[in-house]
Amino acid sequence: MTPFSKTLMIIGALIFIIGFLMSFLHFGKLPGDIVIKKGNTVFYFPIITSIAVSIILSVIFYLIGRFR
Repeated sequence: MTPFSKTLMIIGALIFIIGFLMSFLHFGKLPGDIVIKKGNTVFYFPIITSIAVSIILSVIFYLIGRFR
């Protein structure tokens, strides 16, 4: 098995786990996210969710780089 195929399988497993957890944790509806509803139109801007995801990914990539 090539290193590329292992990397793809790990990325696929991580995406699956994250998607599974997000369906139970309601991660996209944090306080501070902007939702504007007018008529049939909904504008959703997840500011706090974006910041939280950025911090989590920064910590994960820092740890991966640290132990590599």
